[in-house]
Amino acid sequence: MIDIQPTPTNSGLPRRLADFELLSDALDYAAKGQSGLNFYSARNGLEEVVPYSELRTRALDAAQRMLASGLVAGDRVAIIAETDADFVATFFGCAYAGLIPAPLPLPVAFGGKEGYIAHLKRIMQVCGAQAVFGPASLVEWIEDAAQTLDLVYAGSLAALPPKLGADMELPRAKAQDMSYLQFSSGTTRFPLGVEITHEAFMANARGICRDGLAIREGDRACSWLPFYHDMGLVGFLLAPLASQLSVDLLPTRDFARRSLRWLQMISDNRATLAYSPSFGYELCARRARTAKLDHLDLSCWRAAGIGGDMIRLPVLERFIECFEPVGFDRKAFVASYGMAEATLAISFAPQGQGLVYDRLDLNILDKESRAVTTTNGSGVPQRAFVLCGGPLPGHKMEVRDASGKALKEGEVGRIFVTGPSLMREYYGNAGETACVLTPDGWLDTGDLGYFRDGQIVITGRVKDLILVNGRNVWPQDLEWAAESGSEVLRAGDVAAFSVDDGEGEQVILLVQTRISDPERRSSLLSAIEGLVSAEYGLMAKVVSVPPHSLPQTSSGKLSRMKARQMYLEGAFERARKSSTVHAPGNA
Repeated sequence: MIDIQPTPTNSGLPRRLADFELLSDALDYAAKGQSGLNFYSARNGLEEVVPYSELRTRALDAAQRMLASGLVAGDRVAIIAETDADFVATFFGCAYAGLIPAPLPLPVAFGGKEGYIAHLKRIMQVCGAQAVFGPASLVEWIEDAAQTLDLVYAGSLAALPPKLGADMELPRAKAQDMSYLQFSSGTTRFPLGVEITHEAFMANARGICRDGLAIREGDRACSWLPFYHDMGLVGFLLAPLASQLSVDLLPTRDFARRSLRWLQMISDNRATLAYSPSFGYELCARRARTAKLDHLDLSCWRAAGIGGDMIRLPVLERFIECFEPVGFDRKAFVASYGMAEATLAISFAPQGQGLVYDRLDLNILDKESRAVTTTNGSGVPQRAFVLCGGPLPGHKMEVRDASGKALKEGEVGRIFVTGPSLMREYYGNAGETACVLTPDGWLDTGDLGYFRDGQIVITGRVKDLILVNGRNVWPQDLEWAAESGSEVLRAGDVAAFSVDDGEGEQVILLVQTRISDPERRSSLLSAIEGLVSAEYGLMAKVVSVPPHSLPQTSSGKLSRMKARQMYLEGAFERARKSSTVHAPGNA
C-alpha cells in the first residue's frame, strides 16, 4: 500500500485573504503553492490528496469537457455534493467554464430512494439545470431523476466524454455575475435557490478570513460539514481555498458513525480551525464516555466554531468537560451567526471570548419580548442564550419590531442585515425574494434576537414560535427540557409545535424513542408531559413516534413545520402501525 501524506499546512505563498475578483482567480493563485485538500474516511484514514495545483488541472479539464458536451456559459449545473475530489473539480470546472454550479444534497437527509429522486428532480426543475453530475454510486438514481427532463448530460464526471480537438477558449465571468446557487436548507419551506455573485462571495470570505477567524500563518482547517450546506461549502471549502489553507475533510456520514475521527484528524494534523453545529459537539461528547482519549491533543485548536443552528450551552459545557483534559481550550469556542442568504457569515464572537451568555427569565421573554437576565436558583423558567458578536465589517444589523422600528438593546425583535455579502435574489422567485429583501437592501433574516453590548443574541425563528393564550412559547425550550430531562433521548429526538384542535392552540411534542417496552415508553411520555406542565405551565400532548422518523432538512436540522404537516396528515400514526406489524413491541 502506498503511503500518502496530507498536503502541508503552509502553502509557501504570500498569504492573500480572498482578495480576488472571481473564484477561478482564487484557485489560480492557490495552485501556485503546496496546500490543498485531503479526503479521509473513518475506516481507512487518508484516502486521497489533491493539491490545489492538481485541482486546477482537473477543473480546467472538466470545464473543457462540459463545454464540449454542449453546455454553454450561464447554464445551471446540478452537482450532488459528495465529499470527494470529483465534486470539487466539477464545481470549479463550472467556475472556469462560466457555468453556474448548484450543489445538491446526498440521500442521507431524505426518506428512501423515491423521496430522494423526487427531491432531486424538483430542485433541478427549480433551477432549470441543463446537466446533473454525481458519484458513480448514484448514477442510476440520477438517471431516474433526469428521465423527463431535457438535459445535456446526467451522470458522473468520470463518464463525461473527453473533449476532442483543440482547447476551447474559456469565458471569463464578471464580479457581478452569479458564481453559484446555494439551496437553503429548508427548515420552514421547500429549499430556495440563493443567488451568490462572485463579489458577494469574496466580501463574505474576506470577512470570515480577515476578521471573523483572523487567518494567520500555521492555520489549517478540518471539517465534516457537507458541501451542499453553506457552512460546509463556503466555510470549509471555498473560503479556505481563497486563503490558500489546506483542508482535511471527512464525509458527514462517516462523522455520524465515528465522530471522534474528526477530533483525531484535528489532533494528528494540528488543525486550528473547525466548526460544527451544537449537535456535532454533543455527538463527540457522547462517544467520549466509552472511548479512550489519551491519544488526542487538541491544544492546537484555536477556533472551535459553533453555527448552523441554535447554540446549546449545556451541550458545549459537556464537550469542554470531556476534552479539556486532552488540551481543548474553552476559550477556543467561537459563537457565530449566519445564513445562506448572506453567503454564510453575518457575525462572529471576538476571538478568545469563549462562550459569553445571558441567562434569561423566560416568563418575561415570552410575555413581553424583553431580555431580562436572571440567575440559577431563581425559581423562574430560564435559558442561556449565547452572544454571537457584532456584524462583519461593511455590514449592518438591526433588531426591529413589527412596524419596522429599530429596537433598543435588550428588546427582542426580528433581525435585519445589510451589506455586500447578501444574495442577489432567490433564483426565479421574485415573490419570495420580495418577502425577505426590502427595497433599500435589507434582508429580513426571519430570526428573532436582541443586542447585548453590541453583540447579537439569537433567540429563535419567527415561524417556529408557538402562540398559546396570548403567550409566545419557544419550541426549543420545550424540546431541550424534554431531552435534557431524560437519559435515553438525544438532541433532535423531540419536535414541538402547536395545532388548532377546534378549541384553541394545542401544544404537541413528538418524541422519537428507541424504548421497545410499552410500559417504559409510556412512563417516559408521562414524565415529559409532567415536566412541561411544571416548568412552563402548559398542557401538552406528548406523542411517541418511531426512531429516525422526525424530518430533517438537508443540513441535519429538525424541520418543525414538516413534522407538523406529517402529524396532521397521520404519517407518524401510519409509521407506528407499520413498525408494530413488522416488529412487535418496537416504536
